[in-house]
Amino acid sequence: MATASLALSEATEVLRPASEDEAVEAYGDGTDILVIGGGTIVVPDLTYRRVQPKRALLLKDAGLAGVSRDGSRVTIGAATTIAELVDLPAPIGPCAANIGDREIRGAGTVGGNLCAGEGYEAPRGDLQGALLAVGATVRSAGAGGITEEPLEDYLEQRRSRLALSVSYDEPVAGAFAALDRPHTHDYTALAVSGARAADGTIRLAATGAGWWGQRLPSAEGGDAEAALRDVEPHDDALASAWYRKKVLPVLVRRVLDELKGAA
Repeated sequence: MATASLALSEATEVLRPASEDEAVEAYGDGTDILVIGGGTIVVPDLTYRRVQPKRALLLKDAGLAGVSRDGSRVTIGAATTIAELVDLPAPIGPCAANIGDREIRGAGTVGGNLCAGEGYEAPRGDLQGALLAVGATVRSAGAGGITEEPLEDYLEQRRSRLALSVSYDEPVAGAFAALDRPHTHDYTALAVSGARAADGTIRLAATGAGWWGQRLPSAEGGDAEAALRDVEPHDDALASAWYRKKVLPVLVRRVLDELKGAA
């Protein structure tokens, strides 16, 4: 595993693993290390000195990219770019296509999106909602070794574990709806994802309704207004909490209608 020094602060050790095993070893328990995938979030943070890490872990050559299928089971490597997901069935594909612009989708990675959360001016982590809706699990490394757990659990500790891949069973039907206003530019102010499994079970989730992606279990029975029980929207540069509370049930209703109408 090659190492070098990079003058990000006084001296930042840069680690460039050439395999998953090397990446896991370099990450260790996650102490004093900054993970860099596509760099769309962390590079601006480095530029403005919001973060000054002792070590930086570059995942570009660690073999963590790609989308594979085993029957209906889909596995996506953490270093896979957002652009590689846009043709996947809803809600994943439409959600990915709604993220940023072409340049952001071409550089940003799945792992970086999953590990994002509260931004300085706008929500982040668009894919979290879509992957919550399909009941995804995350394989990750950190203290205690490599584990696989539901995305809901991973999000609580996403800053202390290295995402390796995410897996889910492709739903029978999926849907995605987002708030689209010119002033939000390429940011997603609010979005809802939904998925219907073969047994008819519906799962809903939102991004932009909290600091990171959140399930909407109260609305999964069909009552769109009930989604407000599951979230605590906040004000930011894109929208007010009041506006998000007004729009969230509308987006939930659209997703539910699309799921019901899907063959």
